[in-house]
Amino acid sequence: MAATTDERRHRRNATRRLTIDAGGYASIAVRVPTPNQDARPAADDISLIVVHGISLPPGDFGGDGVERLFTNRLDPAAHPYFATIADLRVSAHFLIRRDGALMQFVACGERAWHAGESTWRGRARCNDFSIGIELEGTDALPYTTPQYAMLGRLVRALRRRYAIEDVVGHSDIAPGRKTDPGPAFNWPRFRRMLAPRR
Repeated sequence: MAATTDERRHRRNATRRLTIDAGGYASIAVRVPTPNQDARPAADDISLIVVHGISLPPGDFGGDGVERLFTNRLDPAAHPYFATIADLRVSAHFLIRRDGALMQFVACGERAWHAGESTWRGRARCNDFSIGIELEGTDALPYTTPQYAMLGRLVRALRRRYAIEDVVGHSDIAPGRKTDPGPAFNWPRFRRMLAPRR
């Protein structure tokens, strides 16, 4: 069976170097523009990466629910859960699918609306100085090897471009309010991936 265009693109991207250009776009990401963004208070103030977990409907993978949510096109009648969130105006800079495919909704220099009420190291409003990366998943199901691989590549690229000081979960910046990426996210595995190679 012939490979689809998406499959061929994904295979090519697996071997291409991932870079972040001067405009704040990842070289291998599929771009999906969203109106849910605005200017950062200080354009060069990017020091935090926030890892999230999301699936729409919860626990379902591979559909276009997340993309529709981030672009304000979620049909509240399509699923009972959608009716509870269709009016939200949210986004993230990136989404990493279960197969490792990378999507970008907001340029890194702009402010995505992913963190909500949040604080890190005494600073409030983490959206102002962070980059949000969503992983397609749930708190309870293990994330995939291709997701960890892409997340590692993306974080390394972001560190080359920006003065990133910390990589944290949504639950770290909004404790008691958010739980993602949840206990299913293997932080030790991820930290090992980022360790300098000897």
